[in-house]
Amino acid sequence: MASAPFRNTSSSETTCFSLPPSLLLRLSSQVSETLEATPYIPPESSSPSIKAFLQSLLPSNATPSPSNNKEHIKNFFLCLATIESASDFGESPTLGWISTNLISSAKSALQQFRDAGLYGSVGEMVADLFAEIVPDLKRVIKETCVDTENEEEITTNNVPVGCSILAAYQFRWMVSQVVNPLLGNFCWLVIPCALTALDHWSPEVKKQGMFSFIHIANNVSTAEFSLYEEAVLDACCRNIPASDELWHHVVEVSVLLLTYTRKSNPRSPWFDRIISEMLGHLERQPFNKERRTAWLSLIEPVFDAMGLFLLAHFRRLFYLFFQWMHSDDDQTVILVLERLNAIVKLTWIQKSPHTERLVDELVLIYKESATRKNREVLRSSILELLSLLQRCKGVQFESTWEKHTKDPDLVMLISSFNQHQMQIMAS
Repeated sequence: MASAPFRNTSSSETTCFSLPPSLLLRLSSQVSETLEATPYIPPESSSPSIKAFLQSLLPSNATPSPSNNKEHIKNFFLCLATIESASDFGESPTLGWISTNLISSAKSALQQFRDAGLYGSVGEMVADLFAEIVPDLKRVIKETCVDTENEEEITTNNVPVGCSILAAYQFRWMVSQVVNPLLGNFCWLVIPCALTALDHWSPEVKKQGMFSFIHIANNVSTAEFSLYEEAVLDACCRNIPASDELWHHVVEVSVLLLTYTRKSNPRSPWFDRIISEMLGHLERQPFNKERRTAWLSLIEPVFDAMGLFLLAHFRRLFYLFFQWMHSDDDQTVILVLERLNAIVKLTWIQKSPHTERLVDELVLIYKESATRKNREVLRSSILELLSLLQRCKGVQFESTWEKHTKDPDLVMLISSFNQHQMQIMAS
């Protein structure tokens, strides 16, 4: 089907709202039948019933009429958005009960809805509804936020938190359907709503805000994003002391947004602030495997952007690295060696007191690797890092390396190191 030209979103009436009530009734009846047949066991923390809530969004035979068609279409669309979200979050305690049949039924209804409105894509249809729906979703999310000044829960109209969770899923799905360059036209709508989700106390709501920001950053220009940079980075910083279930997502979105907005300015104070917050949190839980592996696997773009400005954080970085280098799990050790390799290449560890200890620790890890499953990978990484240190530190490296050359347990390492150096000189 040929793509229809995008219609002016500033027009007085969205195209969807001019569709006949009979079409809405036909499409909703298909979804309603599948929804009714879908088994539902409410989660322990769920109130009210999510299934009943979705059913309430679908028009019945008696309700559709031209006078209230707009409201019914909005509700029907939000029902479909909730069901479609389950295709991305099938293990969610909120949406895990939604079956593949129900998702297929919702997808079919969306496509028919799109075709009836002569939209070129679902994303174009969603964009046409942004101005009508996003402010309502933001309001629902905000109504169960926490007032950070008074630390009291805001319960306007006694809205249950389950409604805010569903609104966050609906918002995230809507945002994810609209891509570059169209999404940039709606930063004024979607970024404030995503910030509201990010500031919420519920981990489920926060997570949807983070996923929304990842999509936004990948689909709008820095110029379009620029008005919101400070507020978004501040929100990232405040979310770093998050729960374990959110830590991976917090690091991912913080790294993406920091490098996206400040990549050309390594002097930006936001680099120092965010990496200091992360290091402080890791220092409080240095033996938490999930936290350290997530951070180590995601942080390299920040290191690349900071370059020599990493020197200001060497004391704290090496304090953690020297602990993690002897972790029981190979994954942590491999990641530490990879990040050290990147740091040495970026900074040549200038004016650093850590060179001698780093060489000693690498030698010790090489000995320990004899009993590790991934010893060949570890030894290759150690050899590469020692060679890099030799090239960048010269005499300082040689004086430290010399004391290990007589160690009978390092015959293989010394031989491999010498061969590696000869290959580099010959190349």
